[in-house]
Amino acid sequence: MTLLVLMGCGPAKRASNPSSPLSDAPPNEVSGLSIPAGRIDDAVAKVDGLVGELMKNTGIPGLAVAIVHGGKTVYAKGFGVRDVGKGDGPGNKVDADTVFQLASVSKSVGATVVAHEVSANVVAWDTPVVSKLPWFALSDPYVTGHVTIADLYSHRSGLPDHAGDQLEDLGYDARAVLQRLKYLPLAPFRISYAYTNFGVTSAATAVAAAAGKSWEDLSDEVLYRPLAMGSTSSRFADFLARPNHAVNHIKVGDQWEARLQRDPDAQTPAGGVSSSVNDMTHWLTMVLANGVYNGQRITSPEALLPTYTPQVISVPAASAKARASFYGHGFNVSVTSSGRTQYSHSGAFGSGAATSFAVLPSEDVGIVVLTNAAPIGVPETLTAEFMDLVQYGRVTADWAALFKKAIAPLNNPVGSLVGKQPPANPVPGRPLGDYVGVYANDYWGPATVTDHDGQLQLSLGPKNQTFDLKHWDGDTFTFALSNENALPGSISKAVFSGFPGAMLNLEYYDSDNLGTFTR
Repeated sequence: MTLLVLMGCGPAKRASNPSSPLSDAPPNEVSGLSIPAGRIDDAVAKVDGLVGELMKNTGIPGLAVAIVHGGKTVYAKGFGVRDVGKGDGPGNKVDADTVFQLASVSKSVGATVVAHEVSANVVAWDTPVVSKLPWFALSDPYVTGHVTIADLYSHRSGLPDHAGDQLEDLGYDARAVLQRLKYLPLAPFRISYAYTNFGVTSAATAVAAAAGKSWEDLSDEVLYRPLAMGSTSSRFADFLARPNHAVNHIKVGDQWEARLQRDPDAQTPAGGVSSSVNDMTHWLTMVLANGVYNGQRITSPEALLPTYTPQVISVPAASAKARASFYGHGFNVSVTSSGRTQYSHSGAFGSGAATSFAVLPSEDVGIVVLTNAAPIGVPETLTAEFMDLVQYGRVTADWAALFKKAIAPLNNPVGSLVGKQPPANPVPGRPLGDYVGVYANDYWGPATVTDHDGQLQLSLGPKNQTFDLKHWDGDTFTFALSNENALPGSISKAVFSGFPGAMLNLEYYDSDNLGTFTR
């Protein structure tokens, strides 16, 4: 009876062949949504229009985009200008050879440098960092002894989010920043995700030490030169020396202006690469070919695989029906709504650069987008729209609005007093001499407060960056900040207490409860 029900209660018939053949691929490599022939070509043909719409709506100065498919570069083009202050003449146009700062896309590029060294048995992904950098330490002795290159490249060491970045802003070099990481509190080891530029830099420094070279030289030797990436470097000076390089821009009112410069040398493995989209197509082609470029093996597939496959959950699912996001070693990893694995990364300098790439390995296609404007979601929008066209033949969401909303906080000034007016009748402060002195802090170094002709000043960092302290109320003062992580308009409180010995708490530097200095 059951058989009759299943067969529609009719006489048994021989089942017909399915309309499409069964896949020979493993089930976990198969998408439930097929991509017809010609779909990728159609998507490529629409990129000019997508770029034009984005540039019209945002007014960003310049953008370059390239696409690789089937082992070939199928699109590479520049739009707009390199520097808004130099007009729109042909000598200022962005082209496919214009060099941009990659920002955090550098992590993915650097991960393939590490993969080369893993292939060459110089290190392994599970090599403890301290075995190559004996001076390296974190606040937990167990973590110090066991944290590996893989742990730091996948942001699962337990270090706080963006650990060390503010030290870099104060002018500390890479070694000084890395040596201060031992003062930071740690989240649970290997089960906590927090994005850290100097965690990655620690791991890369260990790899370079094992190779007996600087990271910059190692990257050039094992990756940039073999891939014929002649415009690519991990040195900021090389970026500035390129005649055809894009200047960074920030939004000031309704205009884009070239006001700030970003020297990322202290964290160059994490954010210091500069390149063109033409050069980046060589890298994407190598990655899509499992480590081979023009017949030359750059890295073994085994060493490369963990870079772009899940090693840690970066964004847990918010509901039972939501998809989680993952991180490999220097790559974001996700599953698209069509059931395809995608790996990608974005980069952003608040001082005026935004970048992104995305790859669908099942379709052998990748796109890279570089811009010379502060992050507002333009490169991420373009990569998402292109991948929608590849998978569905249409754009499925208002990606520009979604990314603009998600990224907007990066462009906001920081500080609890931003937008607030000083008290109308503040409590008078103490005589200025009561505040003067040197205040010690192991992590940040000394804070020096001086009386400069009736104006209190605060000096921090190895270069003695100086800030005017303005009285707010009682023993509370404020100072203005402007750097990569505190954009113009940012304000920090400086609160003195504990007299006569005196302590000084600096709000901006207190995110990990390390912002109190003692005289």
